[in-house]
Amino acid sequence: MSSPPPSPEILLIASPDGPITAYDPYSGTVLARFNGSRCPRNGIAIVGKDRFAVSHISPETGAGSVRFYYWWSPSCTQTVPLPEPVAPLAATVDGSYLFAGGISGRIHAVSVTSGVIIRSFSAHEKPVSCLASNCDGSLLLSGSDDGTIAVLPIILLLDASFDTESRFSNFNRLIGHESSVTGLTAGIGSSGSVMISSSLDWTCKIWSLVTGIHLQTVTFPAPVWCTALDPSETELYGAGTDGSIYKRKLKVSTRKQVEKRGVTVAWSGDHGGAVVAMEMLNYGRTLLTVCENGEICVLEVESGKMVSGFGGKIGGVSGVAVARGGGGFGKRAECGGYFGGKEFGKPVAEMEEVLKVVVEDRQRAISNLESAIEINERLLKLMLREAKAIAKFDKSNRKINIFNTK
Repeated sequence: MSSPPPSPEILLIASPDGPITAYDPYSGTVLARFNGSRCPRNGIAIVGKDRFAVSHISPETGAGSVRFYYWWSPSCTQTVPLPEPVAPLAATVDGSYLFAGGISGRIHAVSVTSGVIIRSFSAHEKPVSCLASNCDGSLLLSGSDDGTIAVLPIILLLDASFDTESRFSNFNRLIGHESSVTGLTAGIGSSGSVMISSSLDWTCKIWSLVTGIHLQTVTFPAPVWCTALDPSETELYGAGTDGSIYKRKLKVSTRKQVEKRGVTVAWSGDHGGAVVAMEMLNYGRTLLTVCENGEICVLEVESGKMVSGFGGKIGGVSGVAVARGGGGFGKRAECGGYFGGKEFGKPVAEMEEVLKVVVEDRQRAISNLESAIEINERLLKLMLREAKAIAKFDKSNRKINIFNTK
């Protein structure tokens, strides 16, 4: 049986001072360049099918904001000011909401459609260093410079009636690292309830998202910037600050302790510095790594050999994201845009039609999410009513028993 063709994947790389560049990760071809933002680490995220977001810190005032870009425009199309500088970003699956992690340890939830901050809440005591979501998009995973990890139900974060400040104890808050948490990776498939955290304390830790139990610690020969898990979920890859990629065989189980399989293998590669980002491509057959100086390596997973290398002219990397499955980039040539520095225009009427479809899709997504939130509120009220009734019944029984005793 022949293997399936690779899905369209586009690599986006943000720089602290330069443009945002879109690459074909297989050929190294530059597909597009966007006007730059002063993007801090992990400050870029794919938002739905038609845009992406980048954190921005003003060089004049130090104020924080989030900038949104459509695929077909080289310039920022929307700027949302925030109450503090933010770095890591993560979006909901439908692209309706964006979460931004601040230097205060707070997370800000932004409505993408309106650009309004719908709520801000405290998740950590030190700056938020990384954000991610689990495989089904139901949980927001947050890591901090204080070494803690928060696991937050997204539906409750978007529920205006839910008091996150006083009920933060309802969330899983994991204390697992002695230094900054640099990356969070959630398992998929059979290990969808597993989370892997990496840290500058030289370790990766594996957690159960269901119970919050720590399953295993893997210690590497260097501090780790990020991790990747292959589709079979048996191979863990850690990116070291020493420029090496470390491979470790795992057998993941959420019920029992994770079993160790073999030893850690180092791939030296041709990295000119610390590897700050990794992505699994081509159905797990290819591992793409991004160095802090902008050099990009494409490695064959089976052998560890480098297939190609490109980049290196960025001058620095602060954020990496991958657009998968065609999405916005697949439609971008139809909508007009800047590919390889050349503009491909379309009549205004066609562009307006495309924008109309995008708006309608977003409105449907918002309507679906609002319906889900409304259902959740009704369930919570029903559960609360039943709990009060049970408590009242128990209290009445206790009074009767006391009376009978006397």
